Amino acid sequence: MSPDRFAEIASRYKGLRIAVVGDFCLDRYLEIDPARAETSIETGLPVYNVANVRAQPGGAGTVLNNLVALGVGRIEVVGFRGDDGEGYELQRGLEIHPAVSTEHLHTAADRRTFTYCKPLVVRPGEAPVELNRLDSKNWTPTPKPLEARLIESLRAVATRCHAIIVLEQVDAAETGVVTRGLLEAIDRITDERPELLFLADSRRGLKGWPGVGLKMNAAELGAMLGRPPAESVDDARRAAAELAKGSGRPVFVTMAERGIVAADPAGETVHVGSLPLRGPIDVVGAGDSVTANLAAALAAGASLREAVELAAVASSVVVHQVGTTGVATVDDLAGLLDRVPS
Repeated sequence: MSPDRFAEIASRYKGLRIAVVGDFCLDRYLEIDPARAETSIETGLPVYNVANVRAQPGGAGTVLNNLVALGVGRIEVVGFRGDDGEGYELQRGLEIHPAVSTEHLHTAADRRTFTYCKPLVVRPGEAPVELNRLDSKNWTPTPKPLEARLIESLRAVATRCHAIIVLEQVDAAETGVVTRGLLEAIDRITDERPELLFLADSRRGLKGWPGVGLKMNAAELGAMLGRPPAESVDDARRAAAELAKGSGRPVFVTMAERGIVAADPAGETVHVGSLPLRGPIDVVGAGDSVTANLAAALAAGASLREAVELAAVASSVVVHQVGTTGVATVDDLAGLLDRVPS
């Protein structure tokens, strides 16, 4: 992609309105100073002294953070948080961005705010080392009144958005934003507005989802088609093309160091390889940067290949941001476009 063509696509981002629907969580980092280690008098166990605490939106919030970094003009949040301190931190972290609307972030007294608490051992001049994570989740079904409010919010944002990203982050079905009822609502909206771009990602897999654009990894692609993960790029291209033809929507498959494969319903397939590594890496958040860049680029009029190229560059930027869930800006992308494998 030429610099001029990228500038043309990126210039349209500020005019976009994109909704992010799904499981917003709080990423809380506890930075531990090993030089201040102690032993508890009461228990005799090691004490980790936390020298700094930082927090940022995670889960669907990581997709949102990447849209903010791209300069998308308006980003609509559809999700829920608990009536708790973590929920306050999450909402504050979202609302710090002027482009973000939390009108449809519902506060639910009967839900906990989904939180990833990540202790990091930080030594001067070294990459942070993450210890065992402490997670707070909901393990009971999302209450029906809350589900109804979420569906109403989805329908509201669908009337004014250029694209909608749906992200399911929970491990247990029906415990988050993406319930069976919400999927049925998406199905109805796609029938009513077939031109509206939907792009979905789920850590539990996308089998049984309505006809929307699908983003997944190679293992998830194999599971959807009832076969082992694709062993080669050509296998992935054929499988993605089969799935795209059946669903009538584009399919995007991330393949780690082998790059990204995509297919559309018309039969076009593309493959963009990964950019060379430039130092230590941390893969957390790379998939979400791919999702955000695919949606923004396609909504801005990029071709299938152009969108995949930008997603591959964004992923390369993010994996080199160690010890945090990173983002890629337009300037970051521009600086690496010439390294995209041909």
